[in-house]
Amino acid sequence: MKGIAGELGKMKIPLKLDAKPVKQRPYRLNPRFKEKNKIEIEKILEAGKIEPVEELEGINPMVVEDKKTCEIRICVNLRNLNDVYVTDPFPTPFTNEFLENVGGQEAYSFTYGF
Repeated sequence: MKGIAGELGKMKIPLKLDAKPVKQRPYRLNPRFKEKNKIEIEKILEAGKIEPVEELEGINPMVVEDKKTCEIRICVNLRNLNDVYVTDPFPTPFTNEFLENVGGQEAYSFTYGF
């Protein structure tokens, strides 16, 4: 999200202590998606949602799918990451529970979400 400090917007995935980075061979990209894929990646880079990385610890393959609107959807296969991920003992509250807590208030901030 634009306007939020970089450290607040970065996501870290907690892994088990003995976990090694998951590396997978990339999937082959359908040649008809090649140009569309390049355009979509450039859009995401320009928006600041992703950033280039020089050294990769782990590699998860991209999956490119057709949308009904003749666009493409870029997904990342993270199924192997599930085996080494440490589950959060304090999950995010349900939206309706959160809205009940802040509803009727004159103002609220991001800290109510925490």
